[in-house]
Amino acid sequence: MTLSPYSELFDILIEKDNFWRVLNEMVDFGFIYDEVKEKYSDCMGRPAENPIVMFKYILLKSKFKLSDRDLIAHTRTDMLYKYFLGYNPEEVNFINPSSLSKFRHMRLKDANLLELLISRTVDIALKAGVMEAKVNLILDSTHTNAMYQHISPREELIKRARELRKAVYAVDADMKEKMPKKRESSGLLEDEIAYCNELSEVIDADPRMEVIETVRERNNYLKEGVADTQIEIEYSRDQDAKVGHKTADTSFFGYKTHIAITQDRIITAAIITSGEKHDGKQLQPLVKISRAAGVEVESAIGDGAYSEKDNLEYAEAEGIKLISKLSKSVTHGNGKNKDKFEVCVSNWTYGNQKSQKWK
Repeated sequence: MTLSPYSELFDILIEKDNFWRVLNEMVDFGFIYDEVKEKYSDCMGRPAENPIVMFKYILLKSKFKLSDRDLIAHTRTDMLYKYFLGYNPEEVNFINPSSLSKFRHMRLKDANLLELLISRTVDIALKAGVMEAKVNLILDSTHTNAMYQHISPREELIKRARELRKAVYAVDADMKEKMPKKRESSGLLEDEIAYCNELSEVIDADPRMEVIETVRERNNYLKEGVADTQIEIEYSRDQDAKVGHKTADTSFFGYKTHIAITQDRIITAAIITSGEKHDGKQLQPLVKISRAAGVEVESAIGDGAYSEKDNLEYAEAEGIKLISKLSKSVTHGNGKNKDKFEVCVSNWTYGNQKSQKWK
């Protein structure tokens, strides 16, 4: 960005504690180059858009829920957008919305963004002094439904269609009579796509709606959702997602997100696995990722799933205090050797009792 005589407008219009301003000042987004450089060519095709700008657009999009088209349109008039993206106040030339769509679907497709962003967050927190280098990790997992048989994309389309109807009815309640019949009860993604297309056609046919910003933006967001869903369909019959169990009586089809979080509520590691993966098997990877992010793990706290034998031995070897209720596989065995059982290591703690050695 070249020096602009109008740059002082940013200081006048954007408060010092504005989230996007603080984020821009605290984070060096140069790491984005390293993550996507293999997806660009120096000798083929047209010059690429700046990947940092493209990535920042994705962050804005995730927050403000706008279509690529409307996101670019807002950049023309919103000084906050211009500041965060690195444009001058007087800038009028911006990227083509189609370029942003390609970046979302192609450039970021294989990037391990979750681990990358968590690592950068930890680095910032350490440098800013808002977290200690030595931490006590709290381990847990959450269940995430897979997009198997198009469940998640369908629900997203239903949500976007609902938001569009709400925006329309706020302008003209009589439009309810012109709306197509809902097909949510069928449970089929194809029916929801058809309904969304019909809904957009009704809105497009009314010239009043095009000039109402909220309606236009919700309509564009719905259309983009339909287009994105066509791409998601290629991945929605997910072979990696398997049946996992929340309790003895309930199950879910999808993924688990395993996380490690500090006492300061800063996530230091996250791993996504298929639903049937056991929580305890993720303790060691979570600790390793946390260490790679720059923290020194003093203890790991979790439920009984994390106190299996391998983890007890790992904690002992690594000098980590494992705080967890003993796993039944340790206290009762696995059924193969009913006459033998093993308990605890010197770094394991349960309540106020501390074990001394293997027996």
